[in-house]
Amino acid sequence: MGRHTYAAGAAVTTVAVLFAGTGAAQAADHRRQLPSEREIRNLFDRWNAALGTLDANRVADLYAPDAVLLPTVSAEIRKTRAARVDYFKHFLENKPVGRIQERVINILGRTSAIDTGLYQFTLTDKHGHRSKVDARYTFVYKLRGGKWLIINHHSSKLPTG
Repeated sequence: MGRHTYAAGAAVTTVAVLFAGTGAAQAADHRRQLPSEREIRNLFDRWNAALGTLDANRVADLYAPDAVLLPTVSAEIRKTRAARVDYFKHFLENKPVGRIQERVINILGRTSAIDTGLYQFTLTDKHGHRSKVDARYTFVYKLRGGKWLIINHHSSKLPTG
């Protein structure tokens, strides 16, 4: 009987600690100011700078572990870090440089925001030829562990006409 009592007591203590930790995190979130539109705009600049390193791992570091990427030039939904790194390895071969053309930022709360709009990539192939790709995008950001991460990124080629 003593063994069961100890296990039950440990379970109650564990649950109490988890709830207390959650409460502390929620309290911290309530004290946090809403992010500014500028702060959210800067997250694209951070992502674009990571593209400039031509390091797929650096780009993938900006995504949450459970993020979903629906990329511009792939039909595959990228749901794992390995799948995102694989996509960016190939995408970075074209030395992409993104430029926002039009955007709408929605601050959803203290720890989440959406940046959606139109962007254009300048791509440079291995022969030095440049091309431009117009696309629409949506980045959904979530503040996790004090760091803004991409939890959903959809990009698709802009329809012509």
